[in-house]
Amino acid sequence: MEIYLVIAIFVGALLALAFAVIMAKRVLSFDEGTDRMKKISASIRSGANAYLKRQYTIVLIFFAVMFVILGVMAIIGLLTPYVPFAFITGGFFSGLSGFVGMKIATAANARTANACRTGLNKGLRVAFSAGSVMGFTVVGLGLLDISIWFTLLKFVFKLDAAGITSAMLTFGMGASSMALFARVGGGIFTKAADVGADLVGKVEAGIPEDDPRNPAVIADNVGDNVGDVAGMGADLYESYVGSVISCAALGVAAFSGNSDMQFKAMAIPMIMAALGILCSVIGTFFVRTGEKTEQKLLLKALSRGTNLSAILIAVAAFPLIYFILGAENWKMYFAVISGLISGVLIGKSTEYFTSDTYKPTKKLASKSETGSATIIIGGLGLGMLSTAIPIVIVGIAVLISFFVSGGGANAQMGLYGIALAAVGMLSTLGITLATDAYGPVADNAGGIAEMSGLEPEVRQRTDALDSLGNTTAATGKGFAIGSAALTALALIASYIEKIKEVGAASGIEEAANVNFQSFSVMNPLVLIGLFIGACLPFVFAALTMDAVGRAAQSVVIEVRRQFKNIKGLMQGKADPDYAKCVDMCSRSSLKEMILPTIIAIVVPVVVGLVLGFYGVVGMLAGATASGFLMAIFMSNSGGAWDNAKKYIEAGNHGGKGSEQHKAAVVGDTVGDPFKDTSGPSINILIKLLSMVSIVFAALVVNCHINF
Repeated sequence: MEIYLVIAIFVGALLALAFAVIMAKRVLSFDEGTDRMKKISASIRSGANAYLKRQYTIVLIFFAVMFVILGVMAIIGLLTPYVPFAFITGGFFSGLSGFVGMKIATAANARTANACRTGLNKGLRVAFSAGSVMGFTVVGLGLLDISIWFTLLKFVFKLDAAGITSAMLTFGMGASSMALFARVGGGIFTKAADVGADLVGKVEAGIPEDDPRNPAVIADNVGDNVGDVAGMGADLYESYVGSVISCAALGVAAFSGNSDMQFKAMAIPMIMAALGILCSVIGTFFVRTGEKTEQKLLLKALSRGTNLSAILIAVAAFPLIYFILGAENWKMYFAVISGLISGVLIGKSTEYFTSDTYKPTKKLASKSETGSATIIIGGLGLGMLSTAIPIVIVGIAVLISFFVSGGGANAQMGLYGIALAAVGMLSTLGITLATDAYGPVADNAGGIAEMSGLEPEVRQRTDALDSLGNTTAATGKGFAIGSAALTALALIASYIEKIKEVGAASGIEEAANVNFQSFSVMNPLVLIGLFIGACLPFVFAALTMDAVGRAAQSVVIEVRRQFKNIKGLMQGKADPDYAKCVDMCSRSSLKEMILPTIIAIVVPVVVGLVLGFYGVVGMLAGATASGFLMAIFMSNSGGAWDNAKKYIEAGNHGGKGSEQHKAAVVGDTVGDPFKDTSGPSINILIKLLSMVSIVFAALVVNCHINF
């Protein structure tokens, strides 16, 4: 039976990658349009390739240093010898996911704009197909990495279940590290360019968005690809593999003493991921729309595919649980369902607070009537309020999944149920990510349409797709953040299990005998760790926001200089220096991405050495709670500000060029780093903290200061 389960996992991975190849060929079969469109698209592609080459060079140095550190730890017996190599493969596949997504997005932007000349539905098909390449590449490479390591560790190196999951958790750390570099670096790049282009172009000079006279427009379009595509791909790869691996690890702990059941519990999340790929493929065939540009109709077209995929995996999960885990554990099916439903509900909550078809964003747009200050205040309040519903949804999901899995009698079974809920939420990531990744393609298409001087109705269609992309991107971020919270809870439990394992192996009785009741907040070490962890997302957000601000300032100054010094630029008689802004954004983002990532790696180790494993658990709990809320708040505020601006641009509250529009643009520039830099990076942070803690658990147990 074991070999058949492994084959099923491989087949799922290959199906996803094969479907991604088919979708890529479909995208490339469309015409790129006029020579002008091809030239602009080539400039964007060149800028994105140059940035990623420079970024990956820096990341390579970091991974080489970490490989040496992990290798030394393996030599002295603090890690298994497989860990350094697992770390490298996790980072490699995470980066590859983002790179493939970026390549297809930069190939699809002009093709989407050209397709919109024919009709809205054709434009949606091209953009969504490009998003599908990203979505299915992420899940395909994620499952391939998991299945390769599982096969090697199980059948070649003959490790037991605990040894397998211990090694595999490490490539989750590699994936998280790569994802944080990609999200932070790409997020700083894209938002520095976006803020600089909007503040000088739209507010000061009064020229349209994506006007070819604006020196920052190419940098803005490059940023969409390196931040919202490459960064997002690495991010969700990390979320996907993290949920599967942590679930497998907790399954091993839940069925301790029964090797046959341990293997089955490990296999469940992997096979569910493979089934989710099949369901996602089916769902993509149901995404189509008419020619009306109302966001509600477009959203319905995308929801049709995602909802069908969710229903299919809900049906398939029951026999999977019943026949593999046995009839006595059939109630764990409801843990999967709770995760699926939670993902849908968090998405709906995000849609309600960020889409301009609903009252909150319309009300936010009306605040532009009294200036930029009131729209900023309104957006902050909207984001804070929007955290209430997701936290309730996640809380209910945790309770349901814990108790239906037998958590009342056996806490480890309950924690396995929580991990199953996270896998359930991410099981249809292929199509969910496709609906998210298509947004930057549509955004680029709008810019190309404007810079190429295409017909006004083309820009109207790309704007409709772009506006929907803001909502689906916000929904995707909410989805990723919700899954991050569940996965982080599972990883905290995995950390405690790792402490017990290390304690038993090292003969340290205090560590070997810990349980989940050992970490009372009345323990000062836990309490101090809790405060440190709660503070970390704020520090992290501050660093990334400041980085965007500094980079944007340099772009603003450069754009102003070119407007002033290049004769004939504002009259359209001279070309701006696009390359200068691209280079400035590249240098700033690559410099600024290092410190936040180093903090995420170093803090768990330092806290562990000073406060011991009690302090680490407190830190992880604090970071998970405050990070979840902060990420939801920032993502939803940013999405609402962006769509409020687009609602005004559609002709409401004075329309384009009005004072209300200028106020909304200011709000949007505040929201840009909220939703595309700091917010989405925080969900990586809370998981990376857990992954690092698990990898360095043996060091902490053996070397921490004993109070």
